[in-house]
Amino acid sequence: MKKPCIQIELVERKGKYGCHRGHKEGDIFDFDNDRGKLCPMAMHTLFPYIDILRYGGTIPPGREHGDIRVCCPDPDVINVFRIRMQEE
Repeated sequence: MKKPCIQIELVERKGKYGCHRGHKEGDIFDFDNDRGKLCPMAMHTLFPYIDILRYGGTIPPGREHGDIRVCCPDPDVINVFRIRMQEE
């Protein structure tokens, strides 16, 4: 079974400081090809959701399948990322 492609997009910044890694709204990352480019703290938060999507799970109920929003764990930055499965 081929795993779906996962796209991570920074869609909003709510904190009072900029990202320590320089990420900006509109940045898009491919989970398989851009892992080293994404902030490790953000990836740590995103990974459980990505793993669920890649193995057929859905979260959260009532949301479009494969469209999940997750926040960066740094309270001063609070980047909001959208995780989506890409259509083949």
